[in-house]
Parts: sequence; structure tokens; C-alpha cells
Amino acid sequence: MDSGNIAFILICSGMVFLMTPALAFFYGGLERRKNILNTMMMVICTMGLASVLWVALGYTLSFSGSGSFIGNLDKIFFTHVSMTEGEGIPEGLFAGFQMMFALITTAIITGSVVGRMRFSAIFLFIGFWLILVYFPMAHMVWGGGFLDAIGSIDFAGGNVVHISSGISGLVLAVVVGKRREFHQTEYRPHNIPFVVLGAGLLWFGWFGFNAGSALAADGLAIHALMTTNTAAASAMLSWMLIEKLMLGKPTIVGACTGAVVGLVAITPGAGFVSLWSSFIIGALVSPFCYYFISVIKHRLGLDDALDAFGCHGVGGIFGGIMTGIFADPAVGGHSGLIYGGLDLFVAQLESIVFTILFAGIVSYVLISVIKLFMPIRVSEQEEAVGMDRVEHDETAYPTFMGLDS
Repeated sequence: MDSGNIAFILICSGMVFLMTPALAFFYGGLERRKNILNTMMMVICTMGLASVLWVALGYTLSFSGSGSFIGNLDKIFFTHVSMTEGEGIPEGLFAGFQMMFALITTAIITGSVVGRMRFSAIFLFIGFWLILVYFPMAHMVWGGGFLDAIGSIDFAGGNVVHISSGISGLVLAVVVGKRREFHQTEYRPHNIPFVVLGAGLLWFGWFGFNAGSALAADGLAIHALMTTNTAAASAMLSWMLIEKLMLGKPTIVGACTGAVVGLVAITPGAGFVSLWSSFIIGALVSPFCYYFISVIKHRLGLDDALDAFGCHGVGGIFGGIMTGIFADPAVGGHSGLIYGGLDLFVAQLESIVFTILFAGIVSYVLISVIKLFMPIRVSEQEEAVGMDRVEHDETAYPTFMGLDS
């Protein structure tokens, strides 16, 4: 085995793992102070739940067997998974690296329903969502399943991570319902330094996310790192420019949001598109996400609280389409539309539509079934008091007594 590759993927695995607590800070800072612990708990719990389910069922359902939609149980509880042998790196290391993706993907969903969904309901939803949506998606895209067979490509998780979680979060937000003061009060981030901390750590972890998806310490990993950073930087500047033109002043929350949507958009194509096209992908994703978040979401009356769909769903869809346009055969061996690759472009559109329908329908059925057996949101009075006290009997700020606006 190549010790350099092993060391590289071990480090990348740790970087991707860090993205989940980073998201807890990012989401927590955006939410109101009476809900910060509940918001962070929704994210942090995935580190336990998704890890256990991945070892027990996730890896085998995602990466074993030759089924079109789901794997088999040959490697349940990591049976027959070698920690010393594999293609390039030990199979156990590959499985551990992929486990970190399951953690952050489920954590993304929770941003849509903060401030009103019961913790027991979201916890149960996440567990079944992993089995019914994430594991099949990982198999269909990366395990030799249906979406791979039609010719679509997804370097590090446009469909598997961002579109699936964004769409599922949106479905949850609609089914759970709007917050009690939606359209009556302005929701403001309560701790912007937390947002900056979370965004910075997410950006850092994303290098492991995308560069690590090369699965070797080689030129492709370096290329993915550079396209990742370039797209994030370009999207950040683009978002700042939009705010300057629309609001008169750029905001640091906007700059952080721009960086995140740039990271989302480059994820499916980081190892397939040229470096110059990553400038374009980053610069263009910000106006698309900004318009959805600031205009379309409000026109449709969607209470996607922390814009999980607005950032990850819209950004992931945009990124998947751009991959179908800009994929450079000199980089990853696939030809996008500008290189004459019409088939790839069509396959990208088909995979995106399939992911939207699959994740959306399964999520709707799942939360509807859970709703039959337990209340999925707190009462209006409990929501007013705050989720931290009601759901966890804790407060982040001891002098705070609840009932903030």
C-alpha cells in the first residue's frame, strides 16, 4: 500500500469530519439565541447516529453488490472489509472517508426546520432518511448503480450530498409548517462571529471533501483543491458585489454565505472542470442563490429557516448543470457541453431531476408516516419560550430567560 496516499486520506477524513461541528457553529450563529443549542444539537447528533448506521448498514448498502438502486448486505458491520488491503488505499480507509460524508449530509437537512421541530422527530427522520435516501443515492452514484450507468458524474457529492439534503430539508419545512412569527418579524443572526467561525472551518474542511475525493495524493487532488478554493473565493466576491448593488453595503454573513454556495457549486465538478471555469461557476452561483433566497422563497412562502435548500439545493443543482457544461476531457476524462459532450449534459440533467424526485418523494412519505405516530413540532407556547429549554432543558446564555423575538 502507498503510505503517502493512506496518510493523505486519513487527514482528509478528519477534515471532512470537522465540517459537521463547523456546520453546528454556522447554523447556531444564524439562529436566535433561545434556539442555538437545539440547532447545534440537531447537527451534532448526526455524528453519532450516522456513524453507527454507516458501520452497521451504510457502507454495505452503498458500496457492495451490483444492484441498480441499492447494495447488498455482504459487508454488514464491515464484514470482509480489509483495513490493510484495497485498490490504492485500504478498503477500510475508503469506508471511513465516505462515512464522514454521511455525517455532514444529514446535518445539512436540519437547517430548514430549526426553531420549531421536535428533536425526537428530526432524530427519527434522520435515521430512516439515511437508510432510505442517502445509502441508495451513494450506491446509485458512486457504487456502480443507476445514475452511474446513465453516464452522469458527481465528483464529491452534488447529487448525493447537496441536492438530496437540500430537497429533503425543503420538504420537511413545508410539512412541519412555518415558524409562528414567519412574515411578522425579522429573523436576525444572534452571533455573527459563530457564523464566521463555522464558514471558515467549512471552507477548510471542504479541501478534504473535494481533494480527498481523488482518493490519492496526486495531481487530481491538487486540481480539485484549486478549483474548490477558486470557486469559493469567486462566489464570495460575487455575493459581496450583489449586496453592495442591492443593499448599499456588503455584509459578513453574506460573504460567508457566498463562500459556502461557491463550495457547494464546485463540489460535483471539482475534479472534472478546468480551473478557469471554476471562476465562472463561483461567480454565477451567487446571483442564482441570492435571488432564490431573497425573492423566490418569500413569494412562495417557504420557511426554509437557514436556507438549507436555498444554498445546498439550488447551489447543488446549479453545480451539477455547470459540470455538464464545463467538464474538461483533459482534466477528468469527461467532455461537457462546450467540448461537444451533449450526452453528458443530458445525463447530468436526468440525474438532477431523478435526485429531486427520489429524495423529495421519499422524504415526504417518511415524515408523513412519522407524523402519524408522534407530534413533529412543538406547541406555539413552547416555540415562544425557545427550543433550548423545551427540548433540552439547557440555555447557552444563563442570564437569558426566553421569549425573545
